[in-house]
Amino acid sequence: MNYTKQQLWQRFQKYYTEIPTLGMSLDISRMNFADDFLPSMETRIQTAFSAMAGLEKGELANPDEKRMVGHYWPRDPALAPTPAIRQEIEETIADIKTFAAQIHDGTIRGAKGPFKNLLLIGICGSALGPQFVSGALGHPARDKLSIYFFDNTDPDGFDVVLAKIAEELGQTLCVVVSKSGGTKEARNGMLEAEAAYRIAGLKFGDHAVAITSKDSELDKRATELGWLNRFPMWDWVGGRTSELSAVGLLPAALQGLDIDSMLSGAKACDQVTRIPNVQINPAAQLALMWFYIGNGKGSKNMVVLPYKDRLQLFSKYLQQLLMESLGKRLDLNGKVVNQGITVLGNKGSTDQHSYIQQLRDGLDNFFVIFIAVLRDRVGASMIVEPNITSGDYLTGFLQGTRRALFEGGRESMTISVKEVSPFVVGALIALFERAVGLYATLVNVNAYNQPGVEAGKKAAITVIDLQTKVLKHFSATPATALSAGQLAEAIGSHDEVELVLAICEHLAANPDRGVQRASGKSPFEATYRLISAGK
Repeated sequence: MNYTKQQLWQRFQKYYTEIPTLGMSLDISRMNFADDFLPSMETRIQTAFSAMAGLEKGELANPDEKRMVGHYWPRDPALAPTPAIRQEIEETIADIKTFAAQIHDGTIRGAKGPFKNLLLIGICGSALGPQFVSGALGHPARDKLSIYFFDNTDPDGFDVVLAKIAEELGQTLCVVVSKSGGTKEARNGMLEAEAAYRIAGLKFGDHAVAITSKDSELDKRATELGWLNRFPMWDWVGGRTSELSAVGLLPAALQGLDIDSMLSGAKACDQVTRIPNVQINPAAQLALMWFYIGNGKGSKNMVVLPYKDRLQLFSKYLQQLLMESLGKRLDLNGKVVNQGITVLGNKGSTDQHSYIQQLRDGLDNFFVIFIAVLRDRVGASMIVEPNITSGDYLTGFLQGTRRALFEGGRESMTISVKEVSPFVVGALIALFERAVGLYATLVNVNAYNQPGVEAGKKAAITVIDLQTKVLKHFSATPATALSAGQLAEAIGSHDEVELVLAICEHLAANPDRGVQRASGKSPFEATYRLISAGK
C-alpha cells in the first residue's frame, strides 16, 4: 500500500499502543492490514481470551497429555487452582532464594572453597531460557557466579566448557535439569561432568543440584548420592515455558540476578494481556498480526531483530517457544493442518550487513519484529560525532531499516522497551507466551504438546539400537571386513543400509571406537572391521 507521510502518521497514532506499567510499547502500523481486519476477528479473539482464562483456572489445556498448563502461576501464586499448588510454588521460590544466599555467603561451598562458577546441564528450554536471561541481564562485574552450559550431547562441546573451568571444578556448582531424568542429552552431560569431577578427585554429589520431577530417575539419583539440593519441575509447566519456574529462577538467582523483578514484570504483563480488549492488549495484537500476515497458516516467516546485544539470544528463545508450540501436523479436531510459524533472527545493527539486503530486495516471505531499547547504557555515552553517540546510530539504523523495508513493501512491527532490566525481561517472556497461547486458539492447535519432538527421540533410540547390533556383530567377527550392505544383511537390517553406513562412518572416524575403514572403488564398497575392543 502507498501512504503519504501524513497518512502514515495517522495510521501510527491509530495502531500504536503504549503500556506504561510495562515500560513498553507496540507499533503495528507498518503491517498492511485493512481497517476492517481487527473488527472482523473480534469473535475469534474473544474465544481465544476465554480459552486462556480457562487455562489459567486450571482447565485441561493440554488434552493430548491430559495436563493442566500453569506456567502463569509461579509469577502469581494466587492464581493456582488449588491451595497445595500455591503452597508448593511459594515454598519453592523461597527455597531458591535461601539456597542462592547460602551459596553466595559461603555457607554451602565446594571441596576447594566457595563456589565461583555455575555449570547448568540441560537441553532445549531447560538451557535456552537460562542462556537468554543470563546474557540479557548478567555482567562480569556484578555476577555472583560465572555461568557455563552443557546444552547438547556434543563431546567436543563438553571439552571446551570443561577446559574453561578445569582448574576450578572444586568451586563449580552443577545444576542438572531434566523433568524425567531420562532425557539423553542432559543425562549424557551429567555423566560427562561426573567423570570430570571423578578424575579431579572430587565427589560430584558435593557440587550438584537437581531440578526434576518428584520420584524421577534424576530425583532418585540425587537422593541416593546425597546431592546438595533438589528443586521441582512441575508436570504443568512445559520446558519452553519454564524460564519463570525453578528451571530458570534457580540459575538466575545463583548468578545473582533479581528474580523478584523478573516475576513482577511477568505478572504485570499477564495483567495487561489478560484484558479482553484488543486495543490495549499487546499480546492479542501480536497474535492477530501473525494470523493476518500468514493467512492463518504461518505462510510468512517471522524475523526477530532486537537492536541490543543483550537480547541477541531472544530470537533463538522465541524460535523454540513459537515453533515447538505452533508447529503441529494436526489441529485439535484431528485434522491435518501442518501449522506453524518459522522464526529467524539475530540482532541489529549487525545484520544490516548480512541478510537485511535480502529482506529489502529479495523474497517477500517474511515479516519483521523489531525490538528497540531506548536506554543505551548505564551512565553517560561518549560523543562519536558532534552531539551524536553510538547509541544514536543504533536507533538510527533501526528506524532507517524499518523505513527502508516499508518503502519496499515489507511489513514489520516494533516493540520498544525502556531498558533491558529484570522487570522488562520478565515482561517480554510473558508477552510472547501469551501471544502464542492466543494464536494457538485462533488456529485451533494444541500449543502445549510436542509429538514431533517425541518422534525424533524415538528415532534416535532406533539408531542407537542399530549401532548396538553393529558393534555386537563386529565383536563376534573381529577379523571380517564388511561393507555397509553386507553388514546390514548380516544383522538382519537389510532395509537400513544407509543408516548402517552412517553408523560405520561415525565409528571409524573416532579411533577410540576401534573400527577401521578400508576404502573401496566407491564409498558404498568401503569395508569396516573391528581392530580393538574400543569403549
